[in-house]
Amino acid sequence: MGSERIKSNLHSARNESEEKILDSRGSFLQSWNKIYPLFCITAVALDPLFFYIPVVVNDKNRKCLNLDKRLGIIACVLRTFMDAFRIIHMIFQFRTGFLAASSRDFGARTMAKRYLFTYFIIDVLAILPLPQLVILLIVPSLKDQPVAFVTKESLKYIIICQYVPRIVRIVPLYIELTSPSGAVTENAGAIAALNLCICMLASHLFGAIWYLMSIERQERCWRDVAIKYGHNRDLLYCNDDKDPRRTDNSSNPDLLSLLNTYCPLINPDDITNSTVFNFGIFTDALQSETVESWDFPKKFFYCFWWGLRSLSSLGQNLKTSNFVGETIFAIVISIAGLFLFAILISSIQSMTAVKVEEMRITNAERWMNNINLPENLRKRIRRYLQYKWQQTRGVQEESLISCLPRDLRRGIKRHLCLDLLMRVPMFEKMDEQLLYAMCDRLKRVLYTEKSYIEREGDPVEEMLFIIRGNLVSTTTNGGITGFFNAVNLKAGDFCGEALLTWALDPQSSSDLPISTRTVQALSEVEAFALLADDLKFVFSQNRRLHSKQLQHIFRFYSVQWRTWAASFIQAAWRRYCKRKLLKSLRAEETNDASQSPSLGATINASRFAANALGNLRQHETPTPRMLPQKPAEPDFTADQGH
Repeated sequence: MGSERIKSNLHSARNESEEKILDSRGSFLQSWNKIYPLFCITAVALDPLFFYIPVVVNDKNRKCLNLDKRLGIIACVLRTFMDAFRIIHMIFQFRTGFLAASSRDFGARTMAKRYLFTYFIIDVLAILPLPQLVILLIVPSLKDQPVAFVTKESLKYIIICQYVPRIVRIVPLYIELTSPSGAVTENAGAIAALNLCICMLASHLFGAIWYLMSIERQERCWRDVAIKYGHNRDLLYCNDDKDPRRTDNSSNPDLLSLLNTYCPLINPDDITNSTVFNFGIFTDALQSETVESWDFPKKFFYCFWWGLRSLSSLGQNLKTSNFVGETIFAIVISIAGLFLFAILISSIQSMTAVKVEEMRITNAERWMNNINLPENLRKRIRRYLQYKWQQTRGVQEESLISCLPRDLRRGIKRHLCLDLLMRVPMFEKMDEQLLYAMCDRLKRVLYTEKSYIEREGDPVEEMLFIIRGNLVSTTTNGGITGFFNAVNLKAGDFCGEALLTWALDPQSSSDLPISTRTVQALSEVEAFALLADDLKFVFSQNRRLHSKQLQHIFRFYSVQWRTWAASFIQAAWRRYCKRKLLKSLRAEETNDASQSPSLGATINASRFAANALGNLRQHETPTPRMLPQKPAEPDFTADQGH
């Protein structure tokens, strides 16, 4: 009892874990994967807000570096909120099942392993709450060090280092969104909006870096003056907390005078004295008092405009000093502008192709209106056109391949189809020449969700080799009440195997075989189709296919034969159980008759046994009717003499 209880607990726990596995093709994850890139872009856009925390205090009484603590708290809260969505996405990555056509594996464990060895470490590095620790924990605990300096330096290195894994995670998301099956490729406006977001994000980032580097150049000038004339550098950082252990330069007029003399805000072209500090491209931020503003919207939009202007002009408006960091910053801006320009050209080309497809869809809508198609058919046509566009990007593959030389056509077909054909066990016994001949005759087909590939009772016109998608194959055994069999098909499977029997039989008629199953697409399906005449021609060229070994292989992998075998075994098992019950009842009747304890009991027992036997005989006949018709197979004896 204890072992059975443990087994039942393990079984229930396994069922619960399977229920927690999320289907990557489910509507919830599909919607989440469309929304998640927006969270990533927003999170990346929030990080530069930390660069706006330092503020320069520049008045008559003091010159020092201060912190906007209110902005720091707001930035910490927003970043924590956005990182929570990234943590949720990481959990989904561990609980998502996926289907790999090559390994034919489905499960969250495989997905978790793949995620663990690819992007897991990057995601962990991206969500470490290091800026929050600096603002909320480390800075308040500082006693003997200048708070503004430590905060500025810490945030600068932390944000830049964490920006790398965050950008690394956005790149595959951008590629996925702009791929043929991506969410934005269906609409030209979505492509334009996505590229506009990237341009604005880059402008925001470079504007924030320009703001921080402007403060650093101002601080660098002050520090050089303080070191040259022997003043304490800690006086350059404000002491708004009135900490008696720290002070600023408000009580040091000599230092203030030196700072005004050697750090004037002069345009680079107007500098005549080499002792005057050259602020280069950061002069504008200092002269406009942007770095001194506590009004966040004011300095944010001004810096954003500077970044957008610099990127759009490819950095040609920047007049740098001989400071190496400033020159490198200008070079990066120029390269980033060229990169964004290349993305713009690529998006224009994509939008042109999308516009052409939108015109085709518009023409299709007009045609459907003219012939008054019902709404359900219109939806299916729209889904098919959309799915075809996602897979082909408007390229007419058949017409393109047909224009190529025969040798190239064969090479392309073999590359696309040979591995798929080799998954069919029967075709493993064929020589390469016949496999190549089959590859030449395969045609790529697309089916939308809920499309019927075969219907029970209709002729089988093609054999289908599934590349991508899920299907269900069902049968009612000719409409017999109470009989139903369903088999799920996925990438690597095939259907329409009734054509194999028909094509292998040299004595088969020209009439196509009748399908005993209904095959319906559960999702968008991509497959290769082999027509009946092409299959017949290929098999007629290879007489070695007509062998008993291939007959057994075909029976083992055929859905029809499996269904018939399962039903045959079930029927045999029912007959065995009934015979066993009948035998036990007869033995009980014989026992009761031999013991004869009383005449009344014997009569009652014999009547009960007779009634039970009668019921069994009465219900014996319906069982064979539930057995489906045995699938036809070719007459192999006709070819054994070859």
